[in-house]
Amino acid sequence: MAAKPSKSARARAPGLSIVVPLFNEANGLAHLHARIQEVAGRLKSERGLVIEIVYVDDGSRDSTSDIAKSLPAGGLDVQVVTLSRNFGKEAALLAGLDHARLGAVLFMDGDGQHPPSLIETLVKRWLDDGYDVVYTAKAHRENEPWLRRTGVHWFYALINWGQRQKIPEDAGDFRLLSPRAAQALRQMPERNRFFKGLSSWIGFRQVRVDYEPAPRAYGMTTWNLWTLIGFSIEGLTSFTVAPLRAASLLGLLLAASALLFGGAMLLQTLIYGGDVPGYPSLVVGLMVLGGVQLVMIGVLGEYVGKLLSEIKARPVYFVAEHSLKSAEDEASGKPRTETPRAAE
Repeated sequence: MAAKPSKSARARAPGLSIVVPLFNEANGLAHLHARIQEVAGRLKSERGLVIEIVYVDDGSRDSTSDIAKSLPAGGLDVQVVTLSRNFGKEAALLAGLDHARLGAVLFMDGDGQHPPSLIETLVKRWLDDGYDVVYTAKAHRENEPWLRRTGVHWFYALINWGQRQKIPEDAGDFRLLSPRAAQALRQMPERNRFFKGLSSWIGFRQVRVDYEPAPRAYGMTTWNLWTLIGFSIEGLTSFTVAPLRAASLLGLLLAASALLFGGAMLLQTLIYGGDVPGYPSLVVGLMVLGGVQLVMIGVLGEYVGKLLSEIKARPVYFVAEHSLKSAEDEASGKPRTETPRAAE
């Protein structure tokens, strides 16, 4: 990978890098950028906070990358990191973290549902109250289907099972990390990443901020039932061994049930002379045991696949283009700094 920003550049304070992963967000990007610029201007004038935006285009199929590179700096530096293909949101978040040059890092989605007006609240909890991780969470899920609410609840119950550091339920990727929390996150070497879990696992002082997600103004979400299930499986197998524990408990439960059932049949035969259930019970028992064994093999396969990925040590992402538009250069009329097709 190409050289990353130096530690001295990252340690500049006070400073905030806003990382925004993008995927087919061409229609609403200019409006989002203007809203972030407005908030950044207030933070700069009121707190003297230096701010940059790092847009990470995760292999968009529309003109997202071109629009991002054409956005004005307007008082803050603008980086545009274009990945070579769609690597997924976790890879895009890591790319943004790697390219963030200032001390603190704030992550937010590019679809406009994370309100930029909340940035000032997150910064206040960091600078005034001394919190290292300021994360947001949905105030409620009343507008979501019952099945999804139930699935989310059980997902967090399973992923937090036996964990010392719990992942807050309903917490999102919209969060701010102080300089030392961001540096701690950079030290996490795994390639199969679960951002919500890692940013909670590092510890430090953390606080929750509730918010109401804004409706999506442009485009359609790419998240559906199957992608959510796949993301849940990735998060579980990347961050916790709870599925293995559940499989072990299920095996113990079936073994205990078989022992009790066998004992009951033995007593029935010896005492009452009853007939032992035959073919139907045998078929059902074999099907149950076979299905459970296949599920357990599948769970083990997920973890073996994760181990294989870590052993291969492939880069999490590659950068096709990287551009930097400096606010100072734009104000003086100088051309922007750009590195076309720099592989990282």
